[in-house]
Amino acid sequence: MNSFFGADSALRMENHLVPEQAVSRRRFLAATASLAVAATVAAPESAADQAPGKRWRVAIIGHTGQGNYGHGVDTMWLTIPEVEIVGVADPDEKGREAARRRVHDVPGFADYREMLRQVRPDIVAVAPRNISGHRDMILDSIQAGARGVYCEKPFCRTLAEADEIVAACQKSGAHMALGHRNRFHPALPIARQAVQDGAIGQLLEIRCRGKEDQRGGGLDLWVLGSHDFDLARYFAGNAVSCSAEIYQNGRLATPQDVVSGAEGVGQIVGDRIHARFEMEQGIPLYFDSIRKAGVKEANFGLQLIGNQGILDLRIDVEPLVHLLPGNPFQPVSQPRRWIPVTSAGIDQPEPIAGLSSLVGHHQLGAHSLIHAMQSQTPTECDAEDGRATVEMIQAVFASHAQGSARVSLPIEDRTWTLARWKA
Repeated sequence: MNSFFGADSALRMENHLVPEQAVSRRRFLAATASLAVAATVAAPESAADQAPGKRWRVAIIGHTGQGNYGHGVDTMWLTIPEVEIVGVADPDEKGREAARRRVHDVPGFADYREMLRQVRPDIVAVAPRNISGHRDMILDSIQAGARGVYCEKPFCRTLAEADEIVAACQKSGAHMALGHRNRFHPALPIARQAVQDGAIGQLLEIRCRGKEDQRGGGLDLWVLGSHDFDLARYFAGNAVSCSAEIYQNGRLATPQDVVSGAEGVGQIVGDRIHARFEMEQGIPLYFDSIRKAGVKEANFGLQLIGNQGILDLRIDVEPLVHLLPGNPFQPVSQPRRWIPVTSAGIDQPEPIAGLSSLVGHHQLGAHSLIHAMQSQTPTECDAEDGRATVEMIQAVFASHAQGSARVSLPIEDRTWTLARWKA
C-alpha cells in the first residue's frame, strides 16, 4: 500500500512528534494511504475493476478565448502516471492545436460532445475558467459515461445548476473533484486536529479576505471567495445563515449597480463587501473584500481566531498553515513567532519534496479523484462541496438585496440570482 512517503520514514517521523501530533499524523496517513504522488512514489495499485497496467482515459475540454484552460487543468495530467490523455476539445482552431501540442499531440475536436462520443473517456477535465459552460460540460460528460470529472473552480453559476450536477453524480455514481487546490493539502488534517486539540484555545471566529485587487467586491467574492469558503467549511461545517452589506462607490449598492461579471459568473454587484455567516458549528465567519485594498503578499486567505492563538492559511503559499500562539487581543512586549504547520505536525520540517508543486499543479487533486473512483468514496472536494460554496456566494447577494436581512441556508429559491433583483 502506498503513501506520500515510505512506512519506515513515517514511523521515524512519528517518533519525533508529541502524542497529540502523532495521533494526527496516524489519522492523516490512514486517510491518504492509498494515494500515490508521482514525484515521490510508484504508481498505486490497480483498481479491482481495472485490468493490470490499464490506465484511466482522460479527455480535456477547453475553450480558447472563453476561459481557456484554467490553472493548468490540461497539462496536470501529464504528471499522473495512472492516466493517458486521449483527446482535447476546443472550438477555437488555433487554440485547439496549441492545446494538442501541450498534451503530446492527442486527437483534437472542435465539439467536446463529439469527443466524448468518440473517445469514451473515464475522466473528463473541465478546464475553462469561464464557468458559463460548466453545467453542460459536466452533465454531458456524465451522460457519456465518464466515471470522474475534474473541474476548474468556481463550480457553476446557480444553485439550480449545482443541484442538477449533484443529482447526476448521485444517480450515475460518477465522482467529481473541484480545482480548489489547497483543499487537497496534506497539512489540513493536521491543522484541523490542532484546532480540535486546543492549539488556539476556544475558536471564536473565522475571518476571510479575497485578493482585493481590481476584482475586489462581487467578482472577488465569486472567483477567490470560493477558495476561502471551501477551506472555512473544512473547519466549521456548512453555513446556516448569512447577512451582508454591499457597497458601490462608497454607498449601498442598488439594483442599478448590477453588472455582468467576468469569467461567466453571471450578474454581480459592488466594489466592497462585508458579509457575516453563522456556521453549523456555531462559529461566525466573516468575508470582506474591498477593491484595490489588497497587498500582493498578503490578504488572500483566512484566519481561525481563538482566545489562545491564531491559525492562518494563505492560499497557494507554502507552508499553507501557520500557528501564532498567544491571546491575539493581548499586547505583548516581545515578538511572537509564526510557527509553520506541515504534514508532519506543528513546527516540523515538511517531509514531502516539492509539495508546493504537487498542490499547485493539481496532482493531489487528481489523485484524490482517482482514489475516489477506485474506492467509491467521496473526493476531498466534490460536487456537494462545490454547491455549498455557490450557496454561500449567492447568499451574500441575496441578503443585500433584501436589505441585509438574515438569509437562511440552504436557500429556498434555487433559481434566485441578482438578475431578478435588477429586474
